[in-house]
Amino acid sequence: MPTQTSKPLSSRLAPGALLTMSLAGTPAQADFTKEVEDALNFYHYGNNGAIKMDLNYRWENVDQDKGAGNPQTANANTARLRLGLLSPTFYDLQAYAEYEGNYALQEDYNSTRNRRTQYSTVVDPDLSELNQFWLSYKGIPDTLVKVGRQRIKLDDDRFIGNVGWRQMEQTYDSILITHKNQTIFGLTVNAGYIDHVQSVASTTDTLNAPILNLNYKVGEWGNLVGYGYWLDYRESANYAKSTQTYGLRFDGKSPRFFDKVNAIYTAEWSNQSDYGDNPNRYQVDRINLMAGASAYNLTVSGAMEQLNGLGRGVGTSTKAFQTPLGTNHAFQGWADLFLATPANGIRDVFATASYKMMNDSLIITGVFHDFKDDTGSVQYGTEWDFSILKKFGKHYSLLAKYANFNADNTAYTDTQKIWLQANVSF
Repeated sequence: MPTQTSKPLSSRLAPGALLTMSLAGTPAQADFTKEVEDALNFYHYGNNGAIKMDLNYRWENVDQDKGAGNPQTANANTARLRLGLLSPTFYDLQAYAEYEGNYALQEDYNSTRNRRTQYSTVVDPDLSELNQFWLSYKGIPDTLVKVGRQRIKLDDDRFIGNVGWRQMEQTYDSILITHKNQTIFGLTVNAGYIDHVQSVASTTDTLNAPILNLNYKVGEWGNLVGYGYWLDYRESANYAKSTQTYGLRFDGKSPRFFDKVNAIYTAEWSNQSDYGDNPNRYQVDRINLMAGASAYNLTVSGAMEQLNGLGRGVGTSTKAFQTPLGTNHAFQGWADLFLATPANGIRDVFATASYKMMNDSLIITGVFHDFKDDTGSVQYGTEWDFSILKKFGKHYSLLAKYANFNADNTAYTDTQKIWLQANVSF
């Protein structure tokens, strides 16, 4: 592997070594953590303000058999810092500003912004930005109004999320009104309007996008959700991404039976069609089903998510169900081969097992995916995913993660990804 783009070994290892030392978990470390907590939180007439800090070090390795230009193996060695200032509450008003910067200690990868296209892609550019800048108001009973650049996460982040896995997160220039209705028990209304999206590549898209999400708590059994998202992209290059989506979702966990067992389940249907200046005319559905059980710290489930497609559209666009604002890394395999739905749709049948130990501070997860088109007749490939997460209190964590996609279709390539990560967050 070429090394002329790498920085010295000492500087590549320093952030990881420092973070590892900080996760030692000694009594002295506990005292230090309490001192940091106290230093970062401050009070003004009983209303909290705070300095927020999140430092995330990651090594990501991407090895692909083939692809555009036969890419070389990527090694992304990056450290990301978020530093924010939360004001005390004053007459029901509160403000927050947050800087985000990602530093590439080793840049043998294609970040989509660094012109190093000879490598496989890792969308973690060496850039800095204003990540959040918002003003909130909670003077209306049971209601929070937030205006400005903010993080938005709705339901499981499938449609509106912050893409939190990447070093630079996705945030929204928007207004969001959240109302928790005390008369209709358990109803939460999220209504808003998105004007700009700042992506994980630190680029900006312009939209006219009203969003509506209604979440009703059904006793101890789960949540019934209805939603509508109207994404009207304003740049001509993005017209084909303009869609209107409606859906219903029910998910939850049953009350415990046999003293130790809970059933878990999800049933969801969505419909999407063209909107705004989209040059394509189409209407497609999405089905999302999951069932499983949790007992003795072990959770197992089987699931199927299908996003339909009607083939190619105008130019390079597709007439397939898309989720351009979703946290798509969490769906259809961690290797990220299907961040955009193929033209003929996708049917993902998968099984997940997760085990918690050491008072839930150690979590081991394994997932197997089988990918086909939406008819089930064309095989795309299979994928194994594994992760081990160790938490040290509420501020420190270590993560090892692995994805291996095996292609059964010439449109895709065998892909292996490895991640090692350390995080400190206050």
